[in-house]
Amino acid sequence: MSTPTTRAETQIHNIGYRDYDGPRLGRAYARRSLFSQSLRGAYGLGRSAKSKVLPMILFAVMCIPALVVVAVAVATKVKDLPLDYTRYAIFTQALIGLYLAAQAPQSVSRDLRFKTVPLYFSRPIERVDYVLAKYGAMASALFVLTASPLLILYIGSLLAKMDFAEQTKGFAQGLVSVALLSLLFGGIGLVMAALTPRRGFGVAAVIAALTISYGAVSTLQAIAWSTDSLGAVKWLGLFSPITLIDGVQTAFLGATSSFPGQAGPGAGVGVVYLLVVLALVVGSYAVLMRRYRKVGL
Repeated sequence: MSTPTTRAETQIHNIGYRDYDGPRLGRAYARRSLFSQSLRGAYGLGRSAKSKVLPMILFAVMCIPALVVVAVAVATKVKDLPLDYTRYAIFTQALIGLYLAAQAPQSVSRDLRFKTVPLYFSRPIERVDYVLAKYGAMASALFVLTASPLLILYIGSLLAKMDFAEQTKGFAQGLVSVALLSLLFGGIGLVMAALTPRRGFGVAAVIAALTISYGAVSTLQAIAWSTDSLGAVKWLGLFSPITLIDGVQTAFLGATSSFPGQAGPGAGVGVVYLLVVLALVVGSYAVLMRRYRKVGL
């Protein structure tokens, strides 16, 4: 038999809810905040000390060869840098791939795993804002990683009193190259990571996409070169992200090719390389938009 409800049990308390009358910052502010938070997170800023270890170590290791090159150049008073600006990212591609494999899943996999994406898509932010912010942050983080060593090389070349015009031109060409690399790698990394909410699977997918493709293309290029199939060497470079960047900078930025026998593409084939890079960047964005159309529901 139920007991009568007392007066104290039915008392309604005024807990002080009030209408918000402050500024409403809207979608642009939300998009900028998500971009900033994602960019900081790519280097562990604003997160635990453990989260800072790997990205900071990789950033330091990326810069060490540049510091060594600068020290040697200043000490020996050479007239040119031993390592070209456009060659640096090719030389350190393993570190770039490792950084991307670690940070791309961190950027998107946790949101998928803990099902927080629909919370982002409740107003005011929309699907396009989320994708642009995440893509922009990942590409910017990669640009910081790859452009910082080039800045060290440039400053060192000026300290060594090398030709200002020549070094400035080389530095500018290097920045264009790593900017394109950052867009391409950032898109591929996020697509691989967004396919699964499991961070470990995302890491493996990114490493596989970069490493297996480069290993296969390099092997086939070496075979083609050894059998005097010089034309095939150029076209095989279309099937790996890092060789795509190598081909574009060889064709348009005055870089020395890493292909066997330095058989990089000329301007004609280079246009195909550039179109493939742009198609992959746009395609990565389109895949992410499609992926988050389903996740947002």
